[in-house]
Amino acid sequence: MKVLKYLATFSFVLLLSSNAFAQRTEDMTKEEWQNEINRLTEMKVALTSELNALKNDIAALKNTRDKMQTYDDCMKELYAIVGATKADVDNFRNQLNALTKKIDGQEAPKADRQAELDAMKKNKISALPEFFDKVHNQLQRKLDAWVEAPKEVMYTVVRGDHLWGIAKKKEHYANPFAWPMIYKANRDQIKNPDLIYPKQIFKIPNLTEEETAKYDKIRRNYKPAPPTQTAK
Repeated sequence: MKVLKYLATFSFVLLLSSNAFAQRTEDMTKEEWQNEINRLTEMKVALTSELNALKNDIAALKNTRDKMQTYDDCMKELYAIVGATKADVDNFRNQLNALTKKIDGQEAPKADRQAELDAMKKNKISALPEFFDKVHNQLQRKLDAWVEAPKEVMYTVVRGDHLWGIAKKKEHYANPFAWPMIYKANRDQIKNPDLIYPKQIFKIPNLTEEETAKYDKIRRNYKPAPPTQTAK
Protein backbone atom coordinates (compact mmCIF):
# COMPACT_ATOMS: atom_id res chain seq x y z
CA MET A 1 0.00 0.00 0.00
CA LYS A 2 2.85 2.40 0.84
CA VAL A 3 4.46 1.69 -2.57
CA LEU A 4 1.25 2.57 -4.38
CA LYS A 5 0.91 5.67 -2.25
CA TYR A 6 4.36 6.92 -3.17
CA LEU A 7 3.86 6.12 -6.83
CA ALA A 8 0.61 8.06 -6.81
CA THR A 9 2.27 10.95 -5.00
CA PHE A 10 5.19 10.94 -7.43
CA SER A 11 2.85 10.95 -10.44
CA PHE A 12 0.70 13.67 -8.93
CA VAL A 13 3.71 15.86 -8.20
CA LEU A 14 5.02 15.42 -11.73
CA LEU A 15 1.61 16.23 -13.16
CA LEU A 16 1.24 19.40 -11.11
CA SER A 17 4.79 20.41 -11.83
CA SER A 18 4.36 19.76 -15.53
CA ASN A 19 1.19 21.84 -15.65
CA ALA A 20 2.78 24.64 -13.70
CA PHE A 21 5.89 24.35 -15.82
CA ALA A 22 3.87 24.52 -19.03
CA GLN A 23 2.04 27.62 -17.84
CA ARG A 24 5.27 29.37 -16.90
CA THR A 25 7.35 28.27 -19.92
CA GLU A 26 6.43 31.24 -22.03
CA ASP A 27 7.67 33.69 -19.39
CA MET A 28 10.77 31.74 -18.22
CA THR A 29 14.30 32.47 -19.24
CA LYS A 30 16.56 29.66 -20.33
CA GLU A 31 18.33 29.70 -16.96
CA GLU A 32 15.04 29.52 -15.04
CA TRP A 33 13.92 26.70 -17.28
CA GLN A 34 17.09 24.73 -16.54
CA ASN A 35 16.77 25.31 -12.77
CA GLU A 36 13.21 23.96 -12.82
CA ILE A 37 14.35 20.85 -14.72
CA ASN A 38 17.14 20.30 -12.16
CA ARG A 39 14.68 20.67 -9.25
CA LEU A 40 12.27 18.13 -10.70
CA THR A 41 15.11 15.74 -11.48
CA GLU A 42 16.33 15.90 -7.87
CA MET A 43 12.77 15.27 -6.64
CA LYS A 44 12.50 12.23 -8.92
CA VAL A 45 15.81 10.85 -7.61
CA ALA A 46 14.70 11.30 -3.98
CA LEU A 47 11.33 9.65 -4.55
CA THR A 48 12.88 6.80 -6.52
CA SER A 49 15.37 6.22 -3.70
CA GLU A 50 12.56 6.11 -1.11
CA LEU A 51 10.57 3.76 -3.33
CA ASN A 52 13.52 1.38 -3.61
CA ALA A 53 13.96 1.44 0.18
CA LEU A 54 10.31 0.49 0.62
CA LYS A 55 10.68 -2.36 -1.85
CA ASN A 56 13.65 -3.64 0.17
CA ASP A 57 11.58 -3.45 3.37
CA ILE A 58 8.78 -5.41 1.71
CA ALA A 59 11.21 -8.07 0.54
CA ALA A 60 12.65 -8.36 4.07
CA LEU A 61 9.18 -8.72 5.60
CA LYS A 62 8.22 -11.40 3.09
CA ASN A 63 11.43 -13.27 3.89
CA THR A 64 10.64 -13.09 7.62
CA ARG A 65 7.07 -14.26 7.00
CA ASP A 66 8.24 -17.23 4.94
CA LYS A 67 10.48 -18.35 7.80
CA MET A 68 7.72 -18.11 10.41
CA GLN A 69 5.66 -21.12 11.50
CA THR A 70 2.02 -21.28 10.56
CA TYR A 71 -0.60 -20.85 13.28
CA ASP A 72 -1.46 -24.55 13.16
CA ASP A 73 2.19 -25.53 13.53
CA CYS A 74 2.57 -23.22 16.52
CA MET A 75 -0.50 -24.74 18.21
CA LYS A 76 0.72 -28.27 17.57
CA GLU A 77 4.05 -27.38 19.15
CA LEU A 78 2.26 -25.84 22.14
CA TYR A 79 0.05 -28.91 22.56
CA ALA A 80 3.10 -31.16 22.37
CA ILE A 81 4.62 -29.33 25.34
CA VAL A 82 1.71 -30.49 27.54
CA GLY A 83 1.61 -33.91 25.90
CA ALA A 84 -1.75 -33.45 24.20
CA THR A 85 -3.29 -33.58 20.76
CA LYS A 86 -5.83 -31.20 19.28
CA ALA A 87 -8.54 -33.78 20.03
CA ASP A 88 -7.43 -33.88 23.68
CA VAL A 89 -7.61 -30.09 23.92
CA ASP A 90 -11.04 -29.98 22.28
CA ASN A 91 -12.31 -32.59 24.74
CA PHE A 92 -10.86 -30.63 27.68
CA ARG A 93 -12.56 -27.47 26.42
CA ASN A 94 -15.92 -29.23 26.24
CA GLN A 95 -15.51 -30.61 29.77
CA LEU A 96 -14.59 -27.16 31.05
CA ASN A 97 -17.63 -25.57 29.42
CA ALA A 98 -19.89 -28.22 30.99
CA LEU A 99 -18.32 -27.73 34.43
CA THR A 100 -18.61 -23.94 34.14
CA LYS A 101 -22.33 -24.32 33.44
CA LYS A 102 -22.75 -26.53 36.52
CA ILE A 103 -20.87 -24.13 38.80
CA ASP A 104 -22.65 -21.04 37.46
CA GLY A 105 -25.96 -22.82 38.04
CA GLN A 106 -24.79 -24.06 41.46
CA GLU A 107 -25.71 -27.60 40.51
CA ALA A 108 -25.33 -29.47 43.78
CA PRO A 109 -23.57 -31.19 45.39
CA LYS A 110 -20.81 -28.63 45.62
CA ALA A 111 -18.29 -31.30 46.65
CA ASP A 112 -18.72 -33.04 43.31
CA ARG A 113 -18.11 -29.82 41.40
CA GLN A 114 -14.95 -29.21 43.46
CA ALA A 115 -13.75 -32.74 42.69
CA GLU A 116 -14.30 -32.15 38.97
CA LEU A 117 -12.39 -28.86 39.08
CA ASP A 118 -9.53 -30.43 41.04
CA ALA A 119 -9.23 -33.14 38.39
CA MET A 120 -9.06 -30.51 35.64
CA LYS A 121 -6.40 -28.58 37.56
CA LYS A 122 -4.20 -31.71 37.60
CA ASN A 123 -4.50 -32.06 33.84
CA LYS A 124 -1.46 -30.51 32.10
CA ILE A 125 -3.75 -29.07 29.45
CA SER A 126 -4.98 -26.59 32.08
CA ALA A 127 -1.57 -24.88 31.81
CA LEU A 128 -2.37 -23.68 28.28
CA PRO A 129 -3.02 -19.90 28.15
CA GLU A 130 -6.58 -20.48 26.93
CA PHE A 131 -7.52 -22.35 30.12
CA PHE A 132 -5.14 -21.45 32.94
CA ASP A 133 -6.88 -18.46 34.53
CA LYS A 134 -10.35 -19.95 34.26
CA VAL A 135 -9.39 -23.34 35.71
CA HIS A 136 -7.01 -22.20 38.43
CA ASN A 137 -8.57 -18.89 39.44
CA GLN A 138 -12.01 -17.92 38.12
CA LEU A 139 -13.91 -21.16 38.78
CA GLN A 140 -12.27 -21.67 42.17
CA ARG A 141 -13.39 -18.20 43.25
CA LYS A 142 -16.95 -19.06 42.20
CA LEU A 143 -16.83 -22.29 44.19
CA ASP A 144 -15.43 -20.51 47.24
CA ALA A 145 -18.28 -18.00 47.07
CA TRP A 146 -20.89 -20.74 46.70
CA VAL A 147 -22.68 -21.19 50.04
CA GLU A 148 -24.39 -24.54 49.83
CA ALA A 149 -27.53 -25.06 51.86
CA PRO A 150 -27.28 -27.96 54.33
CA LYS A 151 -28.93 -31.20 53.26
CA GLU A 152 -31.12 -30.98 56.32
CA VAL A 153 -31.74 -28.76 59.31
CA MET A 154 -32.71 -29.72 62.83
CA TYR A 155 -35.91 -28.56 64.52
CA THR A 156 -36.93 -28.91 68.17
CA VAL A 157 -40.63 -29.50 68.69
CA VAL A 158 -42.47 -27.09 70.99
CA ARG A 159 -45.88 -27.39 72.59
CA GLY A 160 -48.69 -27.04 70.05
CA ASP A 161 -46.59 -28.19 67.08
CA HIS A 162 -47.80 -30.66 64.49
CA LEU A 163 -46.17 -31.92 61.30
CA TRP A 164 -48.54 -29.87 59.13
CA GLY A 165 -47.57 -26.68 60.93
CA ILE A 166 -43.84 -27.47 60.94
CA ALA A 167 -43.87 -28.09 57.19
CA LYS A 168 -45.82 -24.85 56.70
CA LYS A 169 -43.09 -22.69 58.31
CA LYS A 170 -41.34 -20.40 55.81
CA GLU A 171 -37.91 -21.50 57.02
CA HIS A 172 -38.84 -25.09 56.15
CA TYR A 173 -41.09 -25.81 53.16
CA ALA A 174 -43.70 -23.05 53.32
CA ASN A 175 -46.06 -25.80 52.24
CA PRO A 176 -48.01 -27.82 54.83
CA PHE A 177 -48.70 -30.58 52.30
CA ALA A 178 -45.00 -31.54 52.43
CA TRP A 179 -45.34 -32.85 56.01
CA PRO A 180 -44.82 -36.52 54.90
CA MET A 181 -41.17 -35.64 54.18
CA ILE A 182 -40.62 -34.82 57.86
CA TYR A 183 -42.49 -37.96 58.90
CA LYS A 184 -40.40 -40.21 56.66
CA ALA A 185 -37.12 -38.63 57.81
CA ASN A 186 -37.97 -39.21 61.50
CA ARG A 187 -39.74 -42.57 61.56
CA ASP A 188 -37.41 -43.64 64.37
CA GLN A 189 -39.12 -41.06 66.62
CA ILE A 190 -42.60 -40.71 65.11
CA LYS A 191 -44.83 -43.76 65.52
CA ASN A 192 -48.02 -41.88 64.75
CA PRO A 193 -47.84 -38.71 62.58
CA ASP A 194 -50.67 -37.22 64.63
CA LEU A 195 -48.67 -37.57 67.84
CA ILE A 196 -45.43 -35.61 68.31
CA TYR A 197 -44.05 -34.29 71.58
CA PRO A 198 -42.19 -31.22 72.83
CA LYS A 199 -38.38 -31.43 72.89
CA GLN A 200 -38.30 -34.05 70.15
CA ILE A 201 -35.63 -33.06 67.62
CA PHE A 202 -36.60 -33.68 64.01
CA LYS A 203 -34.54 -33.63 60.84
CA ILE A 204 -36.04 -31.38 58.18
CA PRO A 205 -34.56 -32.61 54.87
CA ASN A 206 -34.29 -30.39 51.84
CA LEU A 207 -36.76 -31.02 49.05
CA THR A 208 -35.52 -31.92 45.60
CA GLU A 209 -36.93 -29.99 42.64
CA GLU A 210 -39.12 -32.99 41.86
CA GLU A 211 -40.46 -33.17 45.43
CA THR A 212 -41.10 -29.43 45.54
CA ALA A 213 -43.07 -29.63 42.30
CA LYS A 214 -45.02 -32.63 43.62
CA TYR A 215 -46.19 -30.95 46.83
CA ASP A 216 -46.84 -27.62 45.11
CA LYS A 217 -49.16 -29.44 42.72
CA ILE A 218 -50.97 -31.10 45.63
CA ARG A 219 -51.47 -27.71 47.29
CA ARG A 220 -52.80 -26.13 44.09
CA ASN A 221 -55.25 -28.96 43.51
CA TYR A 222 -56.47 -29.14 47.09
CA LYS A 223 -60.13 -28.33 47.55
CA PRO A 224 -61.38 -28.17 51.13
CA ALA A 225 -64.49 -30.17 51.94
CA PRO A 226 -67.70 -28.12 52.12
CA PRO A 227 -68.89 -27.27 55.62
CA THR A 228 -71.25 -29.79 57.19
CA GLN A 229 -74.84 -28.55 57.38
CA THR A 230 -76.67 -29.23 60.63
CA ALA A 231 -80.33 -30.20 60.59
CA LYS A 232 -82.75 -27.59 61.89
